Amino acid sequence: MKPETVVTQAGDVTSPDVSERRGLERIEVIGLGLLGIGLLTLLISPGILANGFDILIDSVQPVVVDVFLTGPVGIAVIISVILGRTFERLGFTDAMMRVFVPMMRFLKINPAVIIPSVYNIFGDINAAGRISGSILRQAGATRDEQKIAVATMVQSQQSFSTFMLGVVALTFSGVNVFAVVVIAVFMPLILSPWILSLTIFRNVKNKDLLKMPRFTPTDDFSTVLFKAAKEGVELLLLVLIPAVALVYFFIGILDYTGIWQPFSGWLEASLLSINIEPATGLLSILVSPTLAMGELQSMAQNIDPSLVVGSFVLASSGLPLSAVFGQIPVVWAENSDLTEKETIAAVLVGIFMRFVTAFLMAVYLTPFII
Repeated sequence: MKPETVVTQAGDVTSPDVSERRGLERIEVIGLGLLGIGLLTLLISPGILANGFDILIDSVQPVVVDVFLTGPVGIAVIISVILGRTFERLGFTDAMMRVFVPMMRFLKINPAVIIPSVYNIFGDINAAGRISGSILRQAGATRDEQKIAVATMVQSQQSFSTFMLGVVALTFSGVNVFAVVVIAVFMPLILSPWILSLTIFRNVKNKDLLKMPRFTPTDDFSTVLFKAAKEGVELLLLVLIPAVALVYFFIGILDYTGIWQPFSGWLEASLLSINIEPATGLLSILVSPTLAMGELQSMAQNIDPSLVVGSFVLASSGLPLSAVFGQIPVVWAENSDLTEKETIAAVLVGIFMRFVTAFLMAVYLTPFII
């Protein structure tokens, strides 16, 4: 029989019988194990913990401080956001809608499918999901059409700074920037929905938008510019730097344990085999495409132009993996009819198509545009 709790006149509650106390949970056992290992390490060789902590600092500090905080990449992020919001205020996004929406009608696909991709041209993938998800619902888009929208959206850059830094790298490498941008950034907005509607996501309907949404802000230019500068700083300090610090924290742990070098070597060899510059390609996948393009521009003059093209095309996507498996599924699950699992599947389809595009452009197109 369970003992009753006794309340004294002072309002104190007596403890239950010792036999009723809960047992150790698994996580507590793990915690006790870590406590024991930590104390034993401090007793035998405290330098192990100190050296490990120094390695973590040395892994994170060069990227967070030297590249983002005091280097050109951080400034490029802020400036690119200001440029993107300025173009948006000048009607660029609505103009793009007027071009690509009729193309979806021609392909007999719900025109709302193209909205997140066009909105994301300036690299605001979170806002694209929040705004476009509800528009797709109102437009009566099927689940397959919403998946097409996601798979197409992740084939353009997540940050406008990625695009601007990538253009600089392409210029340094001597390739025809116009050809690369048209084929890598704009052509997938047409080809991807068409290919996917004929193959994987075939439940599409030829509906029309009752009313074309308007994306040009009505605020004064001074307000837009100030908000853009503030948004750029927030993107840098509250999104990019924490994400980069977290990834390099784990890279530091893997490096300390000897796992990172063989794993990264295998990934880089795989990327090189499909003509993607391995070091920056790895950064795009695991850390930040913006950081990857910042690194690429510093080496673009000294490497094969096909590697520069391949790396740029890969970076102009919904990567890194933290976005693929984290922020994109969460945003779309909250604002569309898709579940997180369905969204991840659609994102992976789009990222796979991006790898194919990067390989084809690097190998077969680059010789004609140098």
